[in-house]
Amino acid sequence: MTESKFRSGFVAIIGRPNVGKSTLLNHIVGQKIAITSPKPQTTRNRILGIQNLDHAQVLYVDTPGIHEARSPLNRYMVDQARAACLDVDVVLWLVEADRPVDTDPMIPRLLEKGDRPVLLVINKIDTIPRDRLLPMIDAYSKICPFASIIPISALKGDGVDRLMDAIPALLPEGPRYYPEDQLTDVPERFIVAEMIREQILMRTRDEVPYGVAVLVERFQDNPAKNMVGISAVVNVERDSQKGILVGKGGIMIRQIGQSARKEIERMLGVKVHLELFVRVQKNWTMSGRMMKEFGYE
Repeated sequence: MTESKFRSGFVAIIGRPNVGKSTLLNHIVGQKIAITSPKPQTTRNRILGIQNLDHAQVLYVDTPGIHEARSPLNRYMVDQARAACLDVDVVLWLVEADRPVDTDPMIPRLLEKGDRPVLLVINKIDTIPRDRLLPMIDAYSKICPFASIIPISALKGDGVDRLMDAIPALLPEGPRYYPEDQLTDVPERFIVAEMIREQILMRTRDEVPYGVAVLVERFQDNPAKNMVGISAVVNVERDSQKGILVGKGGIMIRQIGQSARKEIERMLGVKVHLELFVRVQKNWTMSGRMMKEFGYE
């Protein structure tokens, strides 16, 4: 019997905003490394999730949702997804079972570029009757030549094992790029900033969540007290957004801080002292210089 070769490679998770890409990534790696919310355009950067298996190392790249981008920030987000598509070994195109078949040619045209297998992943199958699934599979099979079409529920885990089993065979032979105990290459500071932004997404509405950029300015480990001290600045575009975020008597920013602190403590496994400050940076989403300063290069 021939010993199987070790395989490794990159897998891009792409799709429209809010289809469940980050939820799927978190389920696969078994830990929250990408924030989620019901609002579109939650993910702004490419995030790497590492799945370590005995016979393979699968490097999943979560990407921002692909949409018609008008502002510089939105164009940056879509460019992140497009670049990820062209520089990987496998692509997972996530669509939603509870939405009409996506006939817009934007994503199929992107998938035509490059020579790598594409898997269609139909997410949220727990939200529809089973008899609606086969017609959807048939309709999508006419759009692209998929290596496989796999229905899943990223939230509940249904079908995800089948998806994970299918991917290693599509990867090339290669080394283990990262240590076996590593789940992401994203710095803790980045994840902390994202967890703060997640709470802002959950608690505010209209344009406020989309005008926010979070910068962690202090991340100080205190082993003697088994505590980490964190200071972060929440940057907004307008004075009105600052007023909403701070809230009457500072109640909103306190609630955001309390909820974010609990998430950060769960990730770090230690007590956290979190300080949040709100600062107005006029129209930062339209400024290339400020976008770069805030990590959107």
